[in-house]
Amino acid sequence: MKGDDGMDGMETARLVLRRFTPADAPALAAYRSDPEVSRYQGWEPPVPLAEAEELAATFSAGDPRAPGWFQYAVERRDVPGLIGDIGVCRSEDGRQAQLGFTFAPEFQGQGYAGEAVARIVRFLLVEERLHRLSAGCDARNVRSAKLLERVGFRREGHLVQGLWMKGEWTDDVVFGLLDSEYSERSERSEYGGTPGGR
Repeated sequence: MKGDDGMDGMETARLVLRRFTPADAPALAAYRSDPEVSRYQGWEPPVPLAEAEELAATFSAGDPRAPGWFQYAVERRDVPGLIGDIGVCRSEDGRQAQLGFTFAPEFQGQGYAGEAVARIVRFLLVEERLHRLSAGCDARNVRSAKLLERVGFRREGHLVQGLWMKGEWTDDVVFGLLDSEYSERSERSEYGGTPGGR
């Protein structure tokens, strides 16, 4: 069951997606301080614990249905503790949203990020009935691009040197997914297909 803010019951087979708490700050500081994790992100490492505590408090106080960014904490069901986060930025009209995700290195390559993003996609397009989702990533971030394609996003554009990031121009790859596309994939999956499969 979900509460009024949509935060309860956001689960998958292995994960729980929930609101941030103060206890998440040390893990947040640890993985956001990793140079490989932050390589294609907008912040500069290291992220001190005090800054992570402020971030966790800000994330915790957010409204998941308000326009702007809301950050979901992701943890495993079997071993509680933050392993990553997913950001959702709702548009002013509430009909579209942008996604972003970050996971600790020790939990990458195990399908956790894809599982969490797929749950958020279903929540937004099916349960919340948004019209469109979008996401973008540095063109060098091949793993994130493949993850987005696996959960059903389609490449909409490749912006050559379209983003100034950390002192250099980088290519930006843009992805999109409509509610109608997601529904069609879900219907096909009932007859042996795989939503977003490659």
